[in-house]
Amino acid sequence: MSARSKKISYQEFLNRDYRIIHAPLLPEQDFYNSIRLGDVAKVRRLCKEPLHLKEGLGELSEDSVQNMKYHFVISTAMIARTCIEGGMQLSESYSMSDYYIQQCDLLGSISEISDLHDDMSLAYARRMRSLAKENVMSRHVVKCIDYILEHLDERINMTKLCELTGLSEGYLSRLFKKETGVSISDYILAKKVETACNMLKHSDYPIMWISNALAFPSQSYFTRVFTKECGTTPAKYRDGLHDRS
Repeated sequence: MSARSKKISYQEFLNRDYRIIHAPLLPEQDFYNSIRLGDVAKVRRLCKEPLHLKEGLGELSEDSVQNMKYHFVISTAMIARTCIEGGMQLSESYSMSDYYIQQCDLLGSISEISDLHDDMSLAYARRMRSLAKENVMSRHVVKCIDYILEHLDERINMTKLCELTGLSEGYLSRLFKKETGVSISDYILAKKVETACNMLKHSDYPIMWISNALAFPSQSYFTRVFTKECGTTPAKYRDGLHDRS
């Protein structure tokens, strides 16, 4: 069975073996996007895998430690830029990158640099997560946002969110909109579309698969939602990316 004919879930898409599945989501782009989304749990998991600053690095210096430092600087710069695009203030992002690059310069072993890279990546992810909730005051809405971001591959319903918070549907709906400016359903759809954009950009999986992986009830509904959020259909969005490449 070919990679295109084998249907996979969203979680399988994220966790698949990059060496086997054809035309995978680029590991480094998946890593950066997870940081941008503030997906701390996923970033922590990816840091444990040999995907980034672990193996297969280009040789920028004959000295192995210096080579790792160069790659650390490159990765930190990429993460800083990604987080700026995701809404972090430029000055804050660059201050963080300066700090970690300076710390890296003091280290003398590959393992220390690799560990610092994990710390830096998680620090950026945590900050992006906090930015998503910065204007949120109640623990109830914070709990909802955490749950939504970690379950984009499921059909998230109000019943579950009410169970999590102990609030009635009406009160939770009013509270969420008051503190975020959008309804719960609109927030969920916006985050699903954001993830769909990433999947369209970094893989060639059929649009139907992406729709199913993000738990949309139908491809036609996914297309309507995507078009409303992005101003173009998923297919045209992907074609536009190819035209710019």
